[in-house]
Amino acid sequence: MLAVTYIDRIMELMQTAKDTQLESVRQGAKLVADAVQQDGVLHVFGCGHSQMYAEEVFYRAGGLVPVNAILEPALSLRPEATKSTWFERIEGYAEIVLEHERIAPGDVLLIASTSGRNAVPVEMAMEAKKRGMHVIALTSLQFTNDVTSRHPSGKKLIDVADVVLDNCGVSGDAIMEREDMPAKFGPTSSILGFTLLQSLIVQTVDELCGRGVQPPIWVSSNLDKGDAINAEYIRRYKDRIKCL
Repeated sequence: MLAVTYIDRIMELMQTAKDTQLESVRQGAKLVADAVQQDGVLHVFGCGHSQMYAEEVFYRAGGLVPVNAILEPALSLRPEATKSTWFERIEGYAEIVLEHERIAPGDVLLIASTSGRNAVPVEMAMEAKKRGMHVIALTSLQFTNDVTSRHPSGKKLIDVADVVLDNCGVSGDAIMEREDMPAKFGPTSSILGFTLLQSLIVQTVDELCGRGVQPPIWVSSNLDKGDAINAEYIRRYKDRIKCL
């Protein structure tokens, strides 16, 4: 089955990520831990399918509470997916989006963009740095090194970020081929990206505990105790986290 080959390839990429990205995970976790320890927030942003990364770690059972998902409607796949492709290329749009978020100096912004070339992710990183935030990029180094920037500065996301997490994907994202298929298929970015992102959260919790700080963690609302615990977290963070 070709599905088995795909899973095998995914496992190989996962091992590559494990072998090459742990130091970046550690560096990123220290930045996030610094922010959380100072009552700050990790903000997560992406365009199109990359909005899934923000949704993956926001308000998630077992996840870190001070996480804000930046879910700009025009940059999502809803209601018309093709529009997100064009909005992602508009210069000046990221500044508008960030102006409407509850950010503070010392916060961390993780930006997911597999190619790292489009105007909005690059500009978002620049605007965050202007505001005293640290930036973590979740991208594919191979992909971004094979393309040119679409931002007027000529910079890509990796040129602005403080820490880069490489999802170890290929240019174009897809890895599977057949002789009777003109295009590759079987993308990898989300599977590897989710793993790196959750690894960052886990390492952040470990980093904070090592400092003697017990970080707030969402509890499943389907557990009897969950609602009461989470209600206190919502009360504490609703002024800092827009989606709450």
